[in-house]
Amino acid sequence: MASDATVSKLPSPLRDLVAAATPHDEDYGMSDKDKAEVSEWISRVAQGNIVEPSAVEELNATLTRKTYLVNNDLTAADVAVYGALHPTLSQLQPAQYYSLPAVTRYFDHIQSRPTVRKAADAHSPAFSLIMFDLDNMPKLERKPDPPKKKEKASKVASGAPAVAVTESTPKQTKASSSDAIVAANEGAPKKEKKEKKESKEKAAAPDGRTVKNAGGKNVHAAEESATASPSMIDLRVGHVVDIKKHPDADGLYVEQIDIGEETGPRTVVSGLVHYIPIEKMRDKYLVVVCNLKPANMRGVKSFAMVFCASSKDGKEAGIELIQPPPGSKPGERVYFEGEKYESATPVSQLNPKKKIFETIQPGFTTLETREAAWIDPETKSVHKIRTANGVCLAPTLVGASLS
Repeated sequence: MASDATVSKLPSPLRDLVAAATPHDEDYGMSDKDKAEVSEWISRVAQGNIVEPSAVEELNATLTRKTYLVNNDLTAADVAVYGALHPTLSQLQPAQYYSLPAVTRYFDHIQSRPTVRKAADAHSPAFSLIMFDLDNMPKLERKPDPPKKKEKASKVASGAPAVAVTESTPKQTKASSSDAIVAANEGAPKKEKKEKKESKEKAAAPDGRTVKNAGGKNVHAAEESATASPSMIDLRVGHVVDIKKHPDADGLYVEQIDIGEETGPRTVVSGLVHYIPIEKMRDKYLVVVCNLKPANMRGVKSFAMVFCASSKDGKEAGIELIQPPPGSKPGERVYFEGEKYESATPVSQLNPKKKIFETIQPGFTTLETREAAWIDPETKSVHKIRTANGVCLAPTLVGASLS
């Protein structure tokens, strides 16, 4: 395994825990970028400074809007960080771990994953299960950062030298760990750059639809929203017309998926080899996430993602393809029920830096009826995922996580 060198830097028994809980190549990242991030996190753990107070505070901020450290699934980085934090969190009283809400929630989630629990129990009591009183944890309130202010330079008389424009950011009082962890301030883009970006996005829109704002400019509807919304995600019906194993990765399939585009099927790389037999993938109709940024996976560029349900007991307990209604056609729109979402247009491409999919993903699940849905974390309203002909389903899984 290419990641052996990185894991070997970890002290025992943490090294053994990571190796046992994440035995597959894809557990160390699917893309080259993911692999680099996983390696970086493990190196930080090996250096021993990740449990320092300032590092834990930073980790709490990082995890406020994330379920996992890298991408949307458990990796060796999560297991390494969990193991490193265990001695510290095992000593904390409720008032202390309440002051680290994101870290506590994350730690409890990782320690409950089946493969992690199995590996941890094998090394007990070093990584024994820690019980948290989460029911009485204060509700986390997220407040936006105050916007940065710009001091515009005054225009000087003709012939005089121009005054440089400077930016000044007011000093922020450092929040304690019990305060809400705020999202990074994105700042307002300059008008010229914004209009150029909007023009570009309009040309790249999947269906060409735009709306006009009060100023009369053509703007892609979903991209006007400042808040992450499930309708920003472009879900479509796909048909697997060809599939083979990745030539350089035992855990990856390379599929050709027809999503009704004139340019032909898209190449999609999926880490499903260990979970879904290839014969159950061939000629399959499924749901595809079409507006993620293309990613290079072991030398093969992937232009979409297969939408799957993972068992609530972890992917090792089962992964299933989300199935569109019978009679669905490639390229059919898949959307979220509800007046707010049904007519909204997805963004042309999700910006990885804005973590739109990562923010929405924790709300994806399958209901008691096995129907795929998104549950709004604020209102708890249920929005089923469907086409015009019916709701999308998981074959057997209830309470599954979707990604």
